[in-house]
Amino acid sequence: MSIKKYKPTTAGRRFASVDACDDVTSRKPEKSLVSALKKKSGRNAQGKITVRHQGGGVKKFYREVDFKQDKYDIPAVVKTIEYDPNRNSRIALLAYRDGEKRYIIAPVGMKVGQTVLSSKKNAPIEIGNRLPLEKLPMGTMVYGVELIPGRGAKIARSAGAMVQFMAMEGNTAQLKLPSGEMRLVPKTSMASIGQVGNLDYMHIRLGKAGRKRHMGIRPSVTGKAMNPVDHPHGGGEGHNPIGLRAPKTKWGKKAMGVKTRLPKSKSNQMIVKRRRGK
Repeated sequence: MSIKKYKPTTAGRRFASVDACDDVTSRKPEKSLVSALKKKSGRNAQGKITVRHQGGGVKKFYREVDFKQDKYDIPAVVKTIEYDPNRNSRIALLAYRDGEKRYIIAPVGMKVGQTVLSSKKNAPIEIGNRLPLEKLPMGTMVYGVELIPGRGAKIARSAGAMVQFMAMEGNTAQLKLPSGEMRLVPKTSMASIGQVGNLDYMHIRLGKAGRKRHMGIRPSVTGKAMNPVDHPHGGGEGHNPIGLRAPKTKWGKKAMGVKTRLPKSKSNQMIVKRRRGK
């Protein structure tokens, strides 16, 4: 992937950049793996807004991505590398020998025509192949890691993400996450070898508010700009501090820096080292 910049013909173009999509090999998705994506605009079943700042956006279709890759020991050939409007990573269309087609997250270096294998026993240590952590050598960079075996990839699925397999401790494997957190997962958890593709996504600059609206994200307003009836930070003449010991949410609960993780969470015992600064 590369980033494309335009001449500054307008204010919105001046600082904007777009995804050139030069690594995409097909513009048309596989029809059998596409479904309609209904807009919810942040509303629940009653039509009430439960998540603010959502709405609008361009029409999109959902690509059904296979996060489990549970067709074991059946080689698959990469047919296309495609753009997915629902995620920042690329997806690859696999064609298995039995005729079935599935989408997977495409790693860096995956090429059309490459053979990919998912196995619980043995598979070559090559980019895109999927194996249990216990079958991988120490120090391997992986993505799409399962937290619970059989439930599909949960860790490292976004563009540029990867996890380092550090060590084996009994029935668990120790991983170093992108945040710096050291975490234990079952050694039988499946993981794909490599790093998620589309590395330059983080460098894209939208340049104007309209592109944010295309993504289905509506404007947000700071609490200080509201009236006292609408937010604890609101009110006052001119530009004033919030007037509170600690910032609060719109509903009066403490915000910014407050720990939200449950202290009695069962998964706490699986965290060896917290992420940086925590």
